[in-house]
Amino acid sequence: MPVVTPTLDRVNCPADLRNFSIEQLKDVADELRAETIDAVSVTGGHLGAGLGVVELTTALHHVFETPTDTLIWDVGHQCYPHKILTERRDRIRTLRQGGGLSGFTKRSESEYDPFGAAHASTSISAGLGFAVAADLKGEERNVIAVIGDGSMSAGMAYEAMNNAGALNKRLVVILNDNDMSIAPPVGAMSHYFARLVSSEGYRNIRKFGKGVAKVIGVEDTARRAEEYMRGMAMGGTLFEEMGFRYVGPIDGHDMDQLVPVLRNVRDGETGPVLIHVVTQKGKGYAPAEAAADKYHGVAKFNVITGEQQKSKAGPPAYTKVFAQQLVREAEQDETIVAVTAAMPGGTGLDVFGQRFPERTFDVAIAEQHAVTFAAGLAADGMKPFAAIYSTFLQRGYDQVVHDVAIQKLPVRFAIDRAGLVGADGATHAGAFDVGYLGALPGMILMAAADEIELSRMVATSVQIDDRPSAFRYPRGNGLGLEMPAVIEPLEIGKGRIVREGNGIAILSLGTRLEESLKAADMLAGYGLSTTVADARFAKPLDQDLILRLAREHEVVLTVEEGATGGFGAFVLHMLADKGALDGGLKIRTMTLPDVFQDHDSPFEMYETAGLNARHIAAKALEALGREKDAATVATSPLMAE
Repeated sequence: MPVVTPTLDRVNCPADLRNFSIEQLKDVADELRAETIDAVSVTGGHLGAGLGVVELTTALHHVFETPTDTLIWDVGHQCYPHKILTERRDRIRTLRQGGGLSGFTKRSESEYDPFGAAHASTSISAGLGFAVAADLKGEERNVIAVIGDGSMSAGMAYEAMNNAGALNKRLVVILNDNDMSIAPPVGAMSHYFARLVSSEGYRNIRKFGKGVAKVIGVEDTARRAEEYMRGMAMGGTLFEEMGFRYVGPIDGHDMDQLVPVLRNVRDGETGPVLIHVVTQKGKGYAPAEAAADKYHGVAKFNVITGEQQKSKAGPPAYTKVFAQQLVREAEQDETIVAVTAAMPGGTGLDVFGQRFPERTFDVAIAEQHAVTFAAGLAADGMKPFAAIYSTFLQRGYDQVVHDVAIQKLPVRFAIDRAGLVGADGATHAGAFDVGYLGALPGMILMAAADEIELSRMVATSVQIDDRPSAFRYPRGNGLGLEMPAVIEPLEIGKGRIVREGNGIAILSLGTRLEESLKAADMLAGYGLSTTVADARFAKPLDQDLILRLAREHEVVLTVEEGATGGFGAFVLHMLADKGALDGGLKIRTMTLPDVFQDHDSPFEMYETAGLNARHIAAKALEALGREKDAATVATSPLMAE
């Protein structure tokens, strides 16, 4: 019997899809879904969202001439099928691995990724920029922005749509509605109407009707009647009011519906249009369809059973430690409330929400609103904890300044994912919060070295009622320390000496403290005695402690899991102001490098950053002029991860 070549094997690039029949496209989609499942089972990563857009991805690359036509994926975590179709299938099993493909769209990775994204709700703004640029350059090409999976809950999407409607540029926005939250029932009549309103015949009739209405003086009445009828039928009035032609809803898994509608829009629309596509997250993989999170993000898993690889038993994650301590505090203080921006599980607030559902608020993907909402709560006497990843808090920075800090409102910021985050890479690294929060007058800023310290910082922030405060902690697990029966708050602005020595002092902020202690052990092998201190506070600094280290040691190193311009800079400013640098103190600051680091395992990322134990020891030896010893230490065998 002849060997049947899988249809997907005939697709080396999107152009190969252009002449495929609908039936062949269906075959491609089926095989693409299977390929995506198999690849993610090996690498882990985001799965559910990608499975939901397999048919849509196939249809888009069939109808539009990518990469000449610009296709932008919002957030980017649903782009795995897109990567397989765009000349990266041979590398798809390197997803999120060191040196491999990014888990998001990335401009430097492929010409088919015209705009990189790993944060939500940027696609329409970027797409409008591409559309305007095309007009200014006199180029005729389509711009398509695919947004969904919660991204339409962010205000930025509506700001962009408002601007796009006013400019009336040719822009196709595809709303991937994968939770049915705004979708009316999808059936035969809805399919028929969607195809009808996107067709040339309908547009001609509509144009003719507008002309007649204008002549007889009922143009406004006719427009309102059409909007009312279409709004009742499809729920598109909001988008029409913003200047978009609304088409939909259509079944995002029905190739017979998708392709004709996309062709009609491609060939007929001149202004902005929104196509409402209803999809099922996790579509086509039973374990994902059955899961509450639709396998949004998964570890490596067994394709047949869907069973995910379990993490090795070990200490609790910092996120869980925070959540448990916040629950304990809230049991004693009914004014404590918690706010998250669409990340209850990621921030641990799902635990708090189970215990205190009426005091837990998920505001969706809207960090700006989350911050000001928390400010309003604080202004009226509540004790809000805004649990937001460092990288996402960047999106609400103006609100932190204007609505919280200036008014000295006691919002408590629980900053998860501080430092490097591994497989999610540069877009999710928590590199800048120490610098951007430490610059604010009145802010109290803490960084936990271990799980006990994190619990104490939660307790400390509860007691801060006259100003904003923040505490940062990393992704991953704690050290396995035994938690004390009673969690005592910290004294504001006071660090601690962990190991006494002389000659060299290492002042650590955050969880590099363990690596600093290892570095001290290495230095002992070279006859050097080292003091190791935990700063605890980036603001206010423990000036007495730092000045003592400067007086009593020849070398002082500051170590932090943040970018240049953070804790080390604050220490240098203080020492300079106090004249402590005038006596020839050898001080060095160790920060993350001045680059955006690509994804890898956290250990390897810190190895690349030069912030592991051997790098700290080498930096101290360099400061003493012992370059040969420094080189030996820097190239010594890696200590166990």
